[in-house]
Amino acid sequence: MPLSAAAADASAGNSAPVYELTNVGKTYARNLVIALEDVSVTLHRGSFSSVIGSSGCGKSTLLKIMAGLIPPSTGRVVLQDQPVTGPRRDIGMMFQQATLFPWRTTVENIVLPIEIRDGRAAAVKAKDRAHELLDVVGLKGFEDVYPNELSGGMAQRAAICRMLITEPAVLLLDEPFSALDELSRDMMNMELQRICAEQHATAFLVTHSIAEAVILSDHIYVMKPRPGRLAEVVTVDLPRPRTLDMITTPKFGSLVDYIRGLLDKGEAL
Repeated sequence: MPLSAAAADASAGNSAPVYELTNVGKTYARNLVIALEDVSVTLHRGSFSSVIGSSGCGKSTLLKIMAGLIPPSTGRVVLQDQPVTGPRRDIGMMFQQATLFPWRTTVENIVLPIEIRDGRAAAVKAKDRAHELLDVVGLKGFEDVYPNELSGGMAQRAAICRMLITEPAVLLLDEPFSALDELSRDMMNMELQRICAEQHATAFLVTHSIAEAVILSDHIYVMKPRPGRLAEVVTVDLPRPRTLDMITTPKFGSLVDYIRGLLDKGEAL
């Protein structure tokens, strides 16, 4: 069940890493506040990983560094063999809210990153791909409706399409379904798993939910607070595709209990 970071990397197979963070640290307030300390993460193509920890453990700081929004104070951050020094085309981000523009149709929202990056003509050409993605996420027929006509779950599906339209090397997910009710969240997690599998996407999820991390992930990075550092990397050896029925199995329960124990131990430090 528990793995060292090196063992976690080995268990991912022989594929080359897509994303590597090595001994990353982050300090604020003229080095008086240590947000992250000596954090190493390796993501292989097609893998789904999560980071979990208490509030203030540095999860959001870690994700911002991975997105290129803030630089690390120490360590090395490399995506597809190139250092991450700022936001990049091959990094996809998804947030807690769908943040669709209300005056744009669903398909217009999806091609917006292409329009910003390459211009309107490129966005028009990208609409065929947007229609394909809408079909993948189950939104065929909603191409020309506006955000106020979509449910919360449908809006998040559209946001997934917007993230995928640029064909990023890695998907960074910041609690994307936390605003949904429990049933909708479960459904969207299963949809996210299916979409990532079909697209062979490499995903990294920030979550406060142990169950969500277990049902989705191949590896879970459990963080300690004060300062944020890795307690352990836990491998999830449940078969894929995952189903919600697995939540009631003894193996699922033991994984949840083990991770909760790591978090409780971290809080006591």
